[in-house]
Amino acid sequence: MTDDHAVPYPHFQVNCKIYPGTGGDEGLRFARIVERVQDEADATFVFTPQLPDLRRIATETDLAVTTPIVDGVEAGRGIGKILPETIEAAGALGAVINHAEARDTLSSIERKIERCKQVGMDSIVCVDSVEMGRAVAAFDPDSLVFEKPSDISTDRAITQTHPDRVREFVRTINDVNSRTAVLVGGGISTVDDVRRAFEQGADAAGAASAISLAGDPEARLRSIAEAFEDL
Repeated sequence: MTDDHAVPYPHFQVNCKIYPGTGGDEGLRFARIVERVQDEADATFVFTPQLPDLRRIATETDLAVTTPIVDGVEAGRGIGKILPETIEAAGALGAVINHAEARDTLSSIERKIERCKQVGMDSIVCVDSVEMGRAVAAFDPDSLVFEKPSDISTDRAITQTHPDRVREFVRTINDVNSRTAVLVGGGISTVDDVRRAFEQGADAAGAASAISLAGDPEARLRSIAEAFEDL
């Protein structure tokens, strides 16, 4: 991985999705919890809010913010589409593409990566296999998120269940495109999961429900922050 990314590395990504307590005023309060832990711990968090809250959180916190979705469109007709220029102007440093809950075609992925480049946002593309990672890496994304869809919202972290697969993925991406960062997601929920991700060669890790639905999100984040101490 090179250092020409808009999103800081290494980091832990906190993804709100549309979980309760992560939107509107509650979403801002949640973001401020993440910001407080970041300020007080030796860790970096990237925050992916619900889309309507993006500008507010980018403006009212010091968190690195990414958009949960974007479209590969140009300005003009396209009601309901999400224009990359508008998202970048709202404060997004990157855009999540091809999440398991919002799949894209390969041609759409390639187009979105290109449009992100044009506006200066990082492309953060989710893939579910080494083979797909190899194919998408050829499009020069800024980051690939490696996760098994069946692990999402579970406690089965791929860094625990398939460590060799993570190492293989990291090696493959480094061989195909050493500029592309690797983030591990899907089932990540503990500091040990995150430590293992870094030990296995990943540049970042992330979670959604493990933080958003935690009984004490701040305590969970402070625990995860310990994974950054030896980096």
